[in-house]
Amino acid sequence: MNPTLEQILNRRSIRNFTGESVKADDLKLILQAAQQAPTSINGQQVSLVVTRDKSKIKQIAEIAGGQPQVATADVFVTVVIDYHRAQAAMAETGEDMVISRSAEGILVGSVDAGIAVNALQTAAESLGYGTTTIGGIRSNPQAMIDLLELPQNTYPALGSTIGVPDNAVPSAVKPRVALESFAMDEVYDAQKVAQGVKQYDLDLRKWWDSLGLTEMPSYTAQTAQFYNKVYFPKVAQSLEQQGFVFSDEA
Repeated sequence: MNPTLEQILNRRSIRNFTGESVKADDLKLILQAAQQAPTSINGQQVSLVVTRDKSKIKQIAEIAGGQPQVATADVFVTVVIDYHRAQAAMAETGEDMVISRSAEGILVGSVDAGIAVNALQTAAESLGYGTTTIGGIRSNPQAMIDLLELPQNTYPALGSTIGVPDNAVPSAVKPRVALESFAMDEVYDAQKVAQGVKQYDLDLRKWWDSLGLTEMPSYTAQTAQFYNKVYFPKVAQSLEQQGFVFSDEA
C-alpha cells in the first residue's frame, strides 16, 4: 500500500494536543493545499480565516459548545462559504450577483467547503499534525460572523483544528459501515443500507467496548440523539441575515 492510501485509510480525529506550535512554513503548505482543492466553475467561493490568537481560539471553543479539543488546538481554521469574492468579480462586469440567493448557491458553497477542509486536513496529517472537523461553530453562527467580521454573502460553514497530536493519549481508527452498504453497484440498494446499519450498530458497540468506553452510545442511539431534532436551530436565520436565500428563483 502506498503512503497516501495508508494515511487516508488510517485517518482519525485528534482531540488531544501537546501544545507545541504548528510551524509557519508547514501552515502555509497546508493552506495552499486547501486553496488548490477544486471548486464549482472555478468560482473559488471558499475562503479560510486562520486563527492563532489563543484568546480567540478559546472564544471559538465556547461558540462551538465548549469543546476542549478546540480550546487546546494551536490553530483553528474556519472554512467560509464566500460569494463576496464573486460579487467583487461581477462588479467588474456590471452584472448582479444572485447565486447566493438560491438553493444551488448554498449547496455549491457547502460542497466546496467540505472539499476544502478535506484537502486541508489531508495535508496537515501528511506533515504529522492532527485535526478534527468542527461543525459546532454553527450552534451560534452569528457569534462566529461577528468574531471573524464576515461581510454579507459569506457564511462560516465549518472549521478544523490543527495541532501536534499528543501520542501519549491513545487513539484508534473508528470503524465504518460495511463497504457494500456504502459503495453500491449501479443503483442505490436500500436493503444493503438497512442491513449495514444493523451490523454497524454491533460493530461500533464492540469497538467502543474494546476501548473501555462502555458509556458511549451505539450508532443508532447516537444518530437518533442528534437527528430527532434540528440541533443547530439558528442556521436559517443567520444565513438570511448574511444574504443567503434557499430558493430556485432569484
